Amino acid sequence: MDRTRPETALARTRRARRVDRALALRYPDAHCELDFRNPFELLIATVLSAQTTDLRVNQTTPALFARFPDAEALAVANPAELEEILRPTGFYRAKSRAVLGIGQALVERFGGQVPARLEDLVTLPGVGRKTANVVLGNAFGIPGITVDTHIARLSKRLGYTTSDDPLVIEKDLQPLLEKRQWTMACHRLIFHGRRTCFARRPACGACPVAALCPSAGIGENDPVRAAAMLKG
Repeated sequence: MDRTRPETALARTRRARRVDRALALRYPDAHCELDFRNPFELLIATVLSAQTTDLRVNQTTPALFARFPDAEALAVANPAELEEILRPTGFYRAKSRAVLGIGQALVERFGGQVPARLEDLVTLPGVGRKTANVVLGNAFGIPGITVDTHIARLSKRLGYTTSDDPLVIEKDLQPLLEKRQWTMACHRLIFHGRRTCFARRPACGACPVAALCPSAGIGENDPVRAAAMLKG
């Protein structure tokens, strides 16, 4: 890319879509890395994923959902029992209060079912736009931009936004990507952030979009050393 002249909105959109196509080739298996079987499980797992890893959540949720398989069961959970199950995820007291509140709210206001509207989801305890868009995109097939730490970091590095505000980043990304690709584009960016474009030292020399990235060169540029850094 030409870094000597300002980028037009049209050029940025074209570049963003080229980046997404390149990442689709690099990560053809990109997907939500939280295990779930239905919208209820994905909602709870996403809330639990705050401040911990998807792997840790996936190790914890089988016991949780075996004991509390739906909103009705979760709504009447014993808080102490819930805390003990969720202890491995960290911040377990706050998370226990949140998921207990979610179960109760789903039963009281939504007939025990997870709503398929963002404006309803964000009224649930512990649920913001990020969690709501994860659920909408992956459980209901409704496209959404999910701004987690990886997407926030990569969006700035790729020159898609200058903001640190998740809502602003979401709005900046929306016109750059085809709406039908929003959910999958986010998965690909997250995969890239976890496997190549690391926070402290990205593997620039092994990056499939280095030629399209205004931040290319800030990390390890030697192809051999960069390739050795890749994860996954």
